[in-house]
Amino acid sequence: MTPPTEHPYPLSMHRFLLSSLFAAALLAGCVQPPQSSAQASTPDGTCNAQPAQFALGYTSTEALADEVRRRSGAKAVRVLRPGQVTTMEFSAERVNLVLDEGSRVTAVRCG
Repeated sequence: MTPPTEHPYPLSMHRFLLSSLFAAALLAGCVQPPQSSAQASTPDGTCNAQPAQFALGYTSTEALADEVRRRSGAKAVRVLRPGQVTTMEFSAERVNLVLDEGSRVTAVRCG
């Protein structure tokens, strides 16, 4: 008969690991959620393109353009198609949807 072997980790180590896991779980509850799109838009109509980046790759529709305008906080939206002649003036209150030949959104930017 062989003598019993000692466990490689003493009981105090198990308590330490369990306490650490419990503390980590509690701290995970303290993390703030990401800012919602409603909080990201600006109240004065100034464009913020970041919340509207969700539109990349989608086919352009009137409903999509409206949602991009709403999420960006812009007062106006401009859809730019390939080869389309556009003015170069910058408007801080406008969001631009840049489309490819298949009407898919390739860029969302203010201006």
